[in-house]
Amino acid sequence: MGEYAPPFSVSAKAIRLVADISALVERYAIRLEAADGLLLRKANRIKTIRSSLAIEGNELSEDEVRTLMDGKTVIAPKQQLQEVFNAIRTYEESPAWDAYQVDDMLKAHGCMMQGLCPEPGRFRKNGVGVYAGDKLIHMAPPAHLVPTLMHQLFDWLQHAEDHLLIRSCVFHYEFEFIHPFSDGNGRIGRLWQSLILGRLHPVFPLLPVENMVHSQQQGYYRAIEESTSRGNCSPFIDFMLGEILNSLQQAAAAPAVIPALSETEHFIAEYLRQAPRASAREIAEKRGVSLRQIEKLLTEMKKKGILLRIGARRNGEWKVLIPATQV
Repeated sequence: MGEYAPPFSVSAKAIRLVADISALVERYAIRLEAADGLLLRKANRIKTIRSSLAIEGNELSEDEVRTLMDGKTVIAPKQQLQEVFNAIRTYEESPAWDAYQVDDMLKAHGCMMQGLCPEPGRFRKNGVGVYAGDKLIHMAPPAHLVPTLMHQLFDWLQHAEDHLLIRSCVFHYEFEFIHPFSDGNGRIGRLWQSLILGRLHPVFPLLPVENMVHSQQQGYYRAIEESTSRGNCSPFIDFMLGEILNSLQQAAAAPAVIPALSETEHFIAEYLRQAPRASAREIAEKRGVSLRQIEKLLTEMKKKGILLRIGARRNGEWKVLIPATQV
């Protein structure tokens, strides 16, 4: 590793938070393996997308994001819809990206900001400031320094020996300090911290930390401002570790996800629980409705995470992913 190292210190509070997070992460992983785990993963992804965009001023609700994710129509301003579509695609593609590679971050920015800024996937060419409302809290480094600063930051991330929870927070702060893009820095910074943490445990990218940050926006910007004034991002480390722990605590204790089912969807789920190899035609005959309606509902129930098809169409079977008490 080169000589570059971001200026930070690790407080006693941060050490306690790292220990608490490490102790809780396996409990969250077990929660995701419950019968409704697939539904919980989707619900968390919706919260993540909605909250990350809401921090940037997008006004679409969780229900509207869910509707768009299900491929249905929502009436809203074109730019806000584009932001959601881009975020959905970005999070879908994110498992293929290496959190230690600058080029993959550029791909992520290109995906997240396509049609929303002049040069998606490229570092900025002009000066920018970081604002909390109308207040300037930080003037970013000159544009010509950005490529070098980002490569140094990624090099430090990959080779530093600090705990990855600490490194992820430092990277997030330094990324926002450099502010490498003309737009989209906030959403990419939060996404990238999740990808970095995914190297520590695969459940972290499924954790809706953005939801907590959205509810604590003043604290988020205050931690950035205090870190900048100190020249040491310890306040930001403490803040983000606290939000990660809060998210883990809430997610690990989350009640079972109960999807909204119609009477026919209830019938299908219960029937397939008893006869997992039943065909759509058989279900239609038992229910007394058209084959086309049952095929449409089976497709929708797969999208909702209620049903999972295992094996080929001819010889496979259905698995019901929600507990029987919910059906």
